[in-house]
Amino acid sequence: MEPIFTNDAIVFGILMISLGIVFYTESIKTGFWPKFYKIVPGLFMAYFIPALFTTAGIISPEWETINTDGETIAKSSQLYFIASRFLLPAALVLMTLSIDLKAIFNLGNKALIMFFTGTIGIIIGGPLAILLISIFSPETVGGADFDAVWRGLSTLAGSWIGGGANQTAMLEIYKYNPAKYGGMVFVDIVVANIWMAVLLIGIGRKDKINKWLKADTSAIEELKEKVASFSKKVKRNPSLTDLMIMLAIAFGTVGFGHFASKYLGRFFNSFVKGMESQTWRNIFSFLGSSFFWLISISTIVAILISYTKAKNYEGAGASKLGSVFIYILVATIGMKMDLKLIFENPGLIAIGLVWMSIHAGLLIGIAKLIKAPYFFLAVGSQANVGGAASAPIVAQAFHPSLATVGVLLAVFGYAIGTVGAILCTILMELSASI
Repeated sequence: MEPIFTNDAIVFGILMISLGIVFYTESIKTGFWPKFYKIVPGLFMAYFIPALFTTAGIISPEWETINTDGETIAKSSQLYFIASRFLLPAALVLMTLSIDLKAIFNLGNKALIMFFTGTIGIIIGGPLAILLISIFSPETVGGADFDAVWRGLSTLAGSWIGGGANQTAMLEIYKYNPAKYGGMVFVDIVVANIWMAVLLIGIGRKDKINKWLKADTSAIEELKEKVASFSKKVKRNPSLTDLMIMLAIAFGTVGFGHFASKYLGRFFNSFVKGMESQTWRNIFSFLGSSFFWLISISTIVAILISYTKAKNYEGAGASKLGSVFIYILVATIGMKMDLKLIFENPGLIAIGLVWMSIHAGLLIGIAKLIKAPYFFLAVGSQANVGGAASAPIVAQAFHPSLATVGVLLAVFGYAIGTVGAILCTILMELSASI
């Protein structure tokens, strides 16, 4: 259905007004709003309000329209693409300028443990979800040949462990019926966004959650304190020159990232296609993704720049400027969520929700066992489920200096995404045949 507003300039204005309202109400210190934002984080509202606009048909990420010849044409908004391909890498650069890599590594092995726990949760969650749903609705997890539901769910495993490239690889490997593939994409969007919303709400209660987990947050607090002390030391009122130089550093790096990722993506795509083994071609297919290289290159260049005097621009508000870009990205992600879709295919949604619940339950159990902070739980999960687009969002919600942790884990997720998804799919095929 065509929304009320289809012009991206108008839609962007609506998203910015919604962000302005969130920040204004969050700044009010008396009355209703302080109590409200104590429960619901502002970052969640930045995500949820655009979702309400999409649900109400005011805006939409994609729609169909009829041209003058009576033909139906599919159209879509370009805002998410612009935010994820331009603003996200720029934000990562600005937030990484003041990074302390040594302090990042001093966070210990709990970040990796929680990341791999999230991966295992996805691998075992798929087959367990099939077994549980088959008890109540066997037709939901049925299907024969290339219509088999387990084949379609393999694409979810690829997406939730790695990312879009891994998801496409799984579609190629298991040859799920393309006519039904849209239903799996729909489950991916709905369930992943619901889980991200839950994680964002949890950030507002992180202190209580950490207390319940009996977590040691000293390393995280030490890193935050280091960044805060450095920022205070070099703090100054930003001049127009400061702002322009920061934007030059950010978007100059993004430009270089796009330039290099184009050629690297092509090179590795040809290299991977030249492999004799189809299995190896599928495993390393993520190397042909230009988005993977864009995020990786932008982060690497930003880390290198952080060893120069450019890191002093943190005092002029580099991470704050990066946060502006992140919030715009959050709004465009929220715009992709139509709450009505939750009720359109309840069977597949039920599989996705059970699957994600197993992933979440395992993360909570291991976090409680090893006393890992909520930060590691949330970022470890999003590095799997959300990938490079949303893991930094969740990480920076704890502190801008932590965004790089989300990126590093998400990039690692791309590397193991296809292998993990294949293992998950083997188990799902066995579960479906029981």
